[in-house]
Amino acid sequence: MAENLKDKTVTGVVWSAFQKGGSIVVGFISSIVLARLLTPEDYGLIGMLAIFIAVSEVFINGGFGSALIQKKRPTDEDYSTFFIWNLTISVFLYGVLFLCAPYIARFYNQEILCSILRINGLVLIINAVSLVQTYQLRKQLNFKKLGTIEVSVAALSLLVCIYFAWKGYGVWALVIQQLFGGVLKTLLFWLSSKWRPMLRFSVQSFKELFSFGGFILLSNLVNTFCNNIQGLLIGKFYNPATMGYYSKAKSTEELSASFIAQVVDQVAYPVLAEAQNDNAYMIRMLKKFIGVLAFLTFPIMLLLILLAKPVFVVLYSDRWLSSVPYFQILCLAGLATCLQGINYYAIAAVGKSKDMFTWTLVKRGVGLVLVVCGLAVWGIKGLLVGMVTTSFLVYFINAGLVSKHIGYTGGQQFKDLLPVILVSTASFLVAFLTGHFLHLNIYVEGAIQLVVFAAIYLGLSVSFKLESFAFSKEVVGSLFGKIRKRKNGTSAS
Repeated sequence: MAENLKDKTVTGVVWSAFQKGGSIVVGFISSIVLARLLTPEDYGLIGMLAIFIAVSEVFINGGFGSALIQKKRPTDEDYSTFFIWNLTISVFLYGVLFLCAPYIARFYNQEILCSILRINGLVLIINAVSLVQTYQLRKQLNFKKLGTIEVSVAALSLLVCIYFAWKGYGVWALVIQQLFGGVLKTLLFWLSSKWRPMLRFSVQSFKELFSFGGFILLSNLVNTFCNNIQGLLIGKFYNPATMGYYSKAKSTEELSASFIAQVVDQVAYPVLAEAQNDNAYMIRMLKKFIGVLAFLTFPIMLLLILLAKPVFVVLYSDRWLSSVPYFQILCLAGLATCLQGINYYAIAAVGKSKDMFTWTLVKRGVGLVLVVCGLAVWGIKGLLVGMVTTSFLVYFINAGLVSKHIGYTGGQQFKDLLPVILVSTASFLVAFLTGHFLHLNIYVEGAIQLVVFAAIYLGLSVSFKLESFAFSKEVVGSLFGKIRKRKNGTSAS
C-alpha cells in the first residue's frame, strides 16, 4: 500500500502543483492588470460581499465533499444524494440572498451592493452543479484533469474580465468574471465526466455522509465566518477604498502563502484518508509534508515582508501603496496558516470530525474576540494583529489534535520545524541589515536583499543538512524521475 500511495502522491503533487501554480500565475496576472484598470473602491465593494458568498458555499458543500473523500468506497447513490443536496440548497440560499440584498446594501450604506449581490449570487447555483465531478477527481487523485480545466477556465475568465474592465464596466467586470468562469467550468466538468446523477435522494446515504460531514460542515462554517468577518467589519466602519486596500493585501498574501500549502493539502487529504488505519505511516507522511511546507513557505513569507514595498509598486503601481503595511502584518499570519491545513486534514482523515468541531468553536471564538478587540482599540492594524495571533492559535490547536489522535506530538513537530525557523530567521536578519545600511534605490536594494537571503538560506540548509531540505529534494527528485520515466516510455513506444 505504501508504495502505491507514494506513487499516487508524487503524481498528485505534479498535477496539483500545475493546477495551483497555474491558478497562482493567472491570479497574479489578474492582480497586475486589473489593479491598473479598476479602483480600490471596485475591489472593496466585492470584498464587502465575500462573507455572504463564502458562507453560502460552505452550506452548499455541506461537508459531504470531505465525507466522500474520507469514505473508502462511495457509491453512485452517495454521489447522487450529494448532487441533489447541492442543487436544492444552492437555490434556497440564492433566494435568501436575493431577498436580503437590500438590507445588506443598507448595512454597508452602499446601494449598488443590492444589484451586485443579486447577480453575483447566481454563481452559487452554477458552481453547485459541478461539485460532484470536482470531488470525484480529488478522490481519484486525478489532478491532471482537475488542473487542466481549472487553469483554462481561470485564464479565459480573466481575459473576459480584462475586456470589460478596459471598457469601463468597473466592479461589474469582476462580477462577469465570476459568472463566466462558473458557467464555463461547469460545462467542462460535465462534458469531461461520464458520471450522471440518478436523480434519487437516499436518506440512508444522507445520514451516513452527514454523520461525518455534519461536523465538517459546522467546523467549516465557523472557520469561514471567522476568516471573512474582518471584511464585514472593515466594510461597515471604513470606506470602500480602505476595504479595497485590505482586500488587495489579503488576496496577495493568500496567493503567496497558500500556493504550496494548497498543493500539499489537496494531495495529502486523500492520501492520509487512504492510510487512516496506519498511524506509523501517517506520521512519516506528515513529517515529510510539514517539512516541505515549512522549508518552502517560511522563506517566501519573510522575503515578502522584507520586499513588500517594491513588490507592490512593481505589481500594482503606486496607487496601492496603502496596502503595504496591511500586507506585511498578514504575511506573519501566513507563517502559521501554511501549516494549519495539513494538521486539520490529518484529523479529518482519521474521522475525528466531532472533536474538530468542538475545538473549532474554541479557537475561532477566541480569535473572534481578538479581532474585534484589536479593531476597537487600535483600528485596522489592531484587527490584523488579532488575525496573526488567531492564525498561530489555530495552528497550535490543530497540532495538538494531531498529537492526540495520531501520535505526532507538538514537541516532535516543533523539533522538526526549529531548524527551518532558525535558518530562515537568520537569513531574514542578514538581508534586512544589508538593506538597512545600503540606502539604494528600492528596486536595486530589493534585488540585493533577495540574493543575500537566498544565498544564506540555501547555504545554511546545505551546511547543516536540514532534514526538511532533504525532503524537498526528495520530492523534486521524484517529480523529475517520474517525468524522465514518462519521456523514456514515450520514446520507447
